[in-house]
Parts: sequence; C-alpha cells; structure tokens
Amino acid sequence: MKIQVHWWSRVSIIANNFFCAGQLLRIPIIFFCVLLAIVLVSLTLLYSAGHGLSPWCLKQFYHFIAGLFVMSVIATTPIRFWASFAYVFYAVALLGLALTAVLGSIGMGAQRWLTIASIRFQPSELMRIALVVALARRLSDVPSSSGGFGGVRGISTSCILVIIPVLITLKQPDLGTAVLLTAGSVATFFFAGLRWRVIFSTLFCLGAMAPVLWHFLRDYQKNRILTFLNPEKDPLGNGYHIIQSKIAIGSGGFWGKGFMHGTQGALDFLPEKHTDFIFTLLSEEFGFIGVVLLIALYSTLIFFNFSLTTLLKDDFAKLVIAGLTVSFSLYAIINISMVVGLLPVVGIPLPLVSYGGTSLITLLIGQGIILSAAFSLPKRHDISSFLRRS
Repeated sequence: MKIQVHWWSRVSIIANNFFCAGQLLRIPIIFFCVLLAIVLVSLTLLYSAGHGLSPWCLKQFYHFIAGLFVMSVIATTPIRFWASFAYVFYAVALLGLALTAVLGSIGMGAQRWLTIASIRFQPSELMRIALVVALARRLSDVPSSSGGFGGVRGISTSCILVIIPVLITLKQPDLGTAVLLTAGSVATFFFAGLRWRVIFSTLFCLGAMAPVLWHFLRDYQKNRILTFLNPEKDPLGNGYHIIQSKIAIGSGGFWGKGFMHGTQGALDFLPEKHTDFIFTLLSEEFGFIGVVLLIALYSTLIFFNFSLTTLLKDDFAKLVIAGLTVSFSLYAIINISMVVGLLPVVGIPLPLVSYGGTSLITLLIGQGIILSAAFSLPKRHDISSFLRRS
C-alpha cells in the first residue's frame, strides 16, 4: 500500500490528532503489567549490584519515568505522523551518528557517545529505531505489483538506507549495534516479501567471506572471537569475563542464592554486573526460576507485539511492528547467549533490564511507535479481547 502524505496535510495531522490521550485507555492491562514487571526486575538487580539505591537503581528509575512519559506521548501520536516524517527521523539519527564520529567521546574502547547540553547519549540506539521506520516507509511506498521492492532501483535504495548507518557504526567501532541494525533491517525486508532463499544465500555469501572480513576486525574484536572459542586459554585476561559469568550462573542452581546473597556479584568477581552481564546476576541470586520468569515476561511482550500484525492491514504499520519486535527479540537472545558462552561478547545490553538511560528510553520509544500503530485500528477492534482469544 503506497503512502502519500502531501506537505500541506502534515500540519493538519499534527493539529487534529497529535495527542489523542484517550487512546491510552485501549492499552491492555497485561501490557503495562508485563512492562512494569520487567522494569521491577531491573531495579531489583541494580539495587543488589550497587548495594543500595546508588549509584544505579535510583537513576534507572528516573530513566524509566522519563521513558514512560515519552512512550505515552508517542503512543498517542497517529501512525500517519511517523509515516510522513520517517525520512526526517532517519536523517536526524544519521546526523547524530555523523556528529559522534567527529565529536563523540570514547568509552569502553569505542567512540559511540555524544554529549549535548550535559546530556550524554548513544545516537546508534536511536538509529536502530529510525532505520526500521524509514525502511518500512520505503518498502510500503512500493506498489505491490512490483513484488514489494520496486525492482533493482527500489531494492538498491533500501539497501543504501541500511548500509550507511551500519558502516558508520562499525567505524566507531560498535559491532553489537551494527548486528542489531542489520538484523532489524533483514526482518523488515522479510516481512515485506523477501524470500527465505535470498536471505540464506546472502548469509552463505557472508559466511564464505569470513576469512576476508576477519582482516577488517579490530584486535579486541578478534580476541573476543578467539576467547569465545577457548576462554580457558587466557583465564585471567580476555577469558576472565565469560569464565566468571559461567561460574555465577552455575552457582545459582534452581532457586538461586537469594537477593543480595550472590558471592560472585557481591565480591566484584562478576564484571559489568549492572550492564551487559546483569543476566548473570539474575541467575546467581534468583536461579533457574528467576531466569524462566524473565524469559516468560519477554515472550509475553513479544507475543503481544506480533499479535498486533494480524489485526493491521496497513503495510507500514505491519513492517514497523515486525522490524522493531525482531530487533527487541534479538537484543535479549544475543545478550543471554553472550553471557552463557554461546556467542562472543559483543556489548549488547539486556533490554529493559541493563542499566543505561539511552537504551531504556529508545526501547520505550520503539514500544510507543508499536502502540501508535496498534491505535490506528478502528475502535471496534479491542486489543484486549483479541489477546484473550489468542
């Protein structure tokens, strides 16, 4: 379905429908309960990691309040607004990436942070949302008779939208975010009609190019891959993080050691316990039961998002929901796989749980856009009733 929004109608869109606060009453209570439960898990773990409200728990609470407000505002914004300003959103995020490459501050070995008016944030996180929105707009603009991509020219334009931010992100270097940008884009392509054989062929070609791509990796990225293959080779150096993580996860057992009773975390053997490795803290203190609970909460939220696509007929809304939901899912899958040793350490936080204002707020922005798409349904479609039938 082609979206055509003339410039003179944009003012009308904003003036007539920008803040439809009554729409918030249509949000299923289960959505808020799941979201609050995940954030409660985060605050509990950050309290334990910092042995009190400082230095992380209270700040993360403030981040959540700010993110919840932003999510509510975005949710009450008509999806037509995001369709008409998709490329503007993308351009702003791309400008942020470009400024980071020039003026960004270096942290954890990468130049990925930008400070404006004493506010420090990570533009690549915003690009993760903006790329999906812009790509959904581009693919939904193509007539269905062209197979969803508009021939060579259409797919080339779409690929350029993806390649530019991915290359800038790799330059920082931030391999983890580059992977998420690519994965979210591939998901959007797939739901727009790209066939599996094309995806597998592309992955096969990338796999065949692995020896060549290896020479373009930074030394620390090569070390992470080698450590993933054999962490015991350097137990006090590159392998220290993953070895301590496995010890903490295994020591949690079925029920866990109890809140604030984890030895690996309390004695600071566990690295980055408030950010990338916070799942390890959960496993040690709350055991297998705590892990299953968090995964169940994630699964419920993901199911809620994907369920909305079966109600929607608008191509743009469907693609946005699919791309953002897959990106969120991979956030969790990659982080958990990383801390248990199934994937190399790539610096991806656990969504809605790890400490970090930029990550939390941008994830809530993405969820706000998903709700905005859901509210484009006629009022006769009750989301809560649909979920009960499912």
